[in-house]
Amino acid sequence: MKKNTKICSVQNWLNFIKILDNGIVLLKNQKYIKIIKVLPINFFMKTDFEQESILEAYKTFLKTCNFDIQILIQSKKENISSIVNLVKEQIEKDDNEKINELRRKYINYIEDSNIKSKSSSKNFYIVIKKENNDFKDEEIIMEELKDKYLKIKNCLIRCGNEVEEISKEEIKEVIYSFFNTRKYLNVNKEII
Repeated sequence: MKKNTKICSVQNWLNFIKILDNGIVLLKNQKYIKIIKVLPINFFMKTDFEQESILEAYKTFLKTCNFDIQILIQSKKENISSIVNLVKEQIEKDDNEKINELRRKYINYIEDSNIKSKSSSKNFYIVIKKENNDFKDEEIIMEELKDKYLKIKNCLIRCGNEVEEISKEEIKEVIYSFFNTRKYLNVNKEII
């Protein structure tokens, strides 16, 4: 006897309804989220005075944001193969053996450096949320999220960061990367 099984797609399981044109994501539970990208600064390259100033501005940011935020950090291992391939192409085209020897040493150097430092690029995002428990008009929700975004942006600019709204396509990529980590990071499944 066959059991009556219902096949559900992943889309039914996910909490997302749609991504609106203004970069806001509508969730199933009457919540709206806005994902904003924060471009980092190199804190350790700053002077002691600048570091102190940045820390004070960050404290102000945390005190000012009297609403829930989520900070997402997305790391992606650097792929140096394109650089290595470019240098190898130059070796094949050039007959000067001394320069080619330097190029081979350069390839070894960047490969060793990449292995030792485990270099990766990082993307930083802040997710802000607004619940629609009172069934407000959607435009009011959008305005409240915009106000929160501007508050975050102003505070983080004081820290030296740039803050930008991200497009619908970038939001899809961020969501995809968190649900499909292996594929996004180009990791070989046999290694994990």
